[in-house]
Amino acid sequence: MENVLESWAEIAITVKTEDIETAGNIANMVVPYGIYIEDYSALEQDAAEISHYDFIDDSLLNKDRTKGIIHIYINPHENPLEAVSFITERLNSEKIEHEIRTADCKTEDWVNNWKQYFHAMPIGEKLLIRPLWEKEYNTDGRIVLNIEPGLAFGTGSHPTTKLCLETLEKYIDESATVLDIGCGSGILSIAALLLGAKSAFGVDIDKLAVKTAIENAKENGFEAPVFDAVNGNLSDKVSGKYNVIVANIVADIIMQFNEKVGEFLEDGGIYITGGIIDIRKDEVVHSFEQNGFEIIANYEEKGWNVFVCKRR
Repeated sequence: MENVLESWAEIAITVKTEDIETAGNIANMVVPYGIYIEDYSALEQDAAEISHYDFIDDSLLNKDRTKGIIHIYINPHENPLEAVSFITERLNSEKIEHEIRTADCKTEDWVNNWKQYFHAMPIGEKLLIRPLWEKEYNTDGRIVLNIEPGLAFGTGSHPTTKLCLETLEKYIDESATVLDIGCGSGILSIAALLLGAKSAFGVDIDKLAVKTAIENAKENGFEAPVFDAVNGNLSDKVSGKYNVIVANIVADIIMQFNEKVGEFLEDGGIYITGGIIDIRKDEVVHSFEQNGFEIIANYEEKGWNVFVCKRR
């Protein structure tokens, strides 16, 4: 029987030995199973206590004692790219220096392996996220959002993207003009348009993400001027005002953007932020208050938070 791990994606996280416990706890948030840790910092002591044996192979003695490696095996039903994004944000928030390697236990392209398991997925009350490679699916009366995420963040399966989609359902109407900061695959902009928004404009620091977002919008019937996206850093390429601004990025960047977002938000408009992990929540809330925003709603799933804010 084939070893089940042979078809799973592997993520290897290298950190300093003093950070192994915290990093291991973060890794367990991604998967409570399929994890093991290489830590040789107390090799001789462990060998004596566990095996009562004082001979240690040279290959082990030559291991780097200052660092450890956390190995995670991701179920093929999940997207390794989004797992890496989750881990990276949590490690950064803890100021843990790290290196992340990704590999598949087989020789196939691990980036694409998960696609065979990503099927049409209902979100909230109205939307159905359908990957382009899925040809047979039941809409069940839902609005279909066609997506090819490629290497850009945003399939709808990650809790923070799912929460943002569900939040947009509550606040988008036919008068909505949407600014999508860190648009990734374009999934939030496209969802807003499918839900009835008049227009959406996406910005992303990644040129590939911008290209992907424009292509995904076309797949759903939206082109400029109804939808457009540009390569830029936060709002440096943005002009005009919008009545819905959504930013599904990381806590530090959201706090930076909080200082500028008011310039682009219409009176009475709403500001939706995602990508905020629980251990950064208080900092972000404080940043909203400092920059003149009041929180009118907060949604949480699996340690991720989405806030809906208005100017005071």
